[in-house]
Amino acid sequence: MASIPVLILLTTGGLRDHPGRRRLRRDRGFGEAMRPWRSASGHPLPKTPRQKWIETKESWERSRHIEVPAPVPAAPPLPGGLRVAFLIYRGNPRCGGQGVYTRHLTRELVALGHSVEVFSGPPWPELDPGVGFTPVPGLDLYRHPDPFRIPHRREFSSREDWIEFGIMCTAGFGEPLAYSLRARQLLAERRDEFDVVHDNQCLGTGMLGMVEDGWPLLTTLHHPITVDRQLALSHTTNPWQQFTTRRWFGFLGMQVRVARALPAVLTVSQNSRLDIVAQMEVAPERMTVVPVGVDDTVFRPFDDVTPIPGRIMVTSSSDVPMKGLVPLLEAIAKLRTERDVELTVIGRPTEGGRVDRAITRLGLSDAVHCVSGISDDALARLYGQAQVAVVPSLYEGFSLPAIEAMSCGVAVVATTGGALPEVVGTDGETGLLVPPDDPGALAAAIARLLDDPALRARLGAAGRERVVSRFTWPVTAAGTAACYQALLEGRPLPGAPSAVRGHGHEILERGAARC
Repeated sequence: MASIPVLILLTTGGLRDHPGRRRLRRDRGFGEAMRPWRSASGHPLPKTPRQKWIETKESWERSRHIEVPAPVPAAPPLPGGLRVAFLIYRGNPRCGGQGVYTRHLTRELVALGHSVEVFSGPPWPELDPGVGFTPVPGLDLYRHPDPFRIPHRREFSSREDWIEFGIMCTAGFGEPLAYSLRARQLLAERRDEFDVVHDNQCLGTGMLGMVEDGWPLLTTLHHPITVDRQLALSHTTNPWQQFTTRRWFGFLGMQVRVARALPAVLTVSQNSRLDIVAQMEVAPERMTVVPVGVDDTVFRPFDDVTPIPGRIMVTSSSDVPMKGLVPLLEAIAKLRTERDVELTVIGRPTEGGRVDRAITRLGLSDAVHCVSGISDDALARLYGQAQVAVVPSLYEGFSLPAIEAMSCGVAVVATTGGALPEVVGTDGETGLLVPPDDPGALAAAIARLLDDPALRARLGAAGRERVVSRFTWPVTAAGTAACYQALLEGRPLPGAPSAVRGHGHEILERGAARC
């Protein structure tokens, strides 16, 4: 994560057919998205300075042809509606749940009569008609196909650009800080155009500046990133990985400091609220819970889609230990010794990363199929082709994939990590629950469902009923709008503990002891 994979051409002169030298192969030709040279064993070889220089020039040329999208005006509010500035530092729903949350929540807020304008950094969001958009340009240092790139000097136009790049050069992640500073500047020029600001888990220092500027600010904190750091560190294998992992999560200190000072925090599950209080020491009386939702008219059973025998499905937006894909792959390998199964992965594992290596190590290349960049309708149909959907995460603050699968009427196997029991429901009634990081338990639960069509049908129907009655985007929007109104009127957030002492402070004390 901390290395800077810039570009390169590896010259073959002097290497080919020399005794004592390793034979080399190249995955494909030079040019855009060029893959590295590899030894015959398949391990990538370090890039030469010449390769890096050529790749860097290609990246510079690519930047010359990337255009910032034009702003889109927001639909005006209906009588009684609010004007909302919605902030997200990475808006694209293909980047993870925060982009999905942004798209669907803003659409439903507009449907309630509010005016919503999304201020997003790249990669840009997908938004519905009526939702406004203001781009917040940044360097986009982690873009595909040249992540951790070195920008040309002409790309630097502000102090925030240099801050973002400097943090990356020291193996850190500077997007949240740089975005928050840019967004504060943009909002300062439009003080009379919005009633409330909603931050979707940026938690950059600029958010405290917005509070100082007089903005009513509500922040969604999906789960404490302290958990991500703990799990990532627990999977490091050497001191260098430990150092670079700690450095990458260096932004966490800023986020904890900002979260503790924010006036109003919304999270998505009771489990996340407890963990945020315990690990980030956010005052519980300034927090409330509004679960996220699913569009049950899109994610639904399809009469013309038939489950494929042995098809298992998992959705993961990132190749990190927390998502539990490696334990699931080990479970699939175990099942493959007993029966014919295949795994559809919604997401693209990092080339050469933990998941990619596990697929090769376990001999699953012919059984694992990765799909990315598809529409919600296509995703729902893929769910319909699966006999079992799996959520193998070691921890989740909520889990959009769980409720999407359940809404499609697919039987779900999930772990007990984080908020998953709160989302999936009772084991054996609306899904099957197993301990996290346990390939044997995953394999046994999946096999149980594959062997029992009646159980699959019963769990699938009960799961959809649970989702439709509890987790829909209109419900999420109504709960969020109630938080806006309470913030503007100076009242406690709905559902927030009213006592400053008592239960909340007991949680804080237990959390301090755990840390």
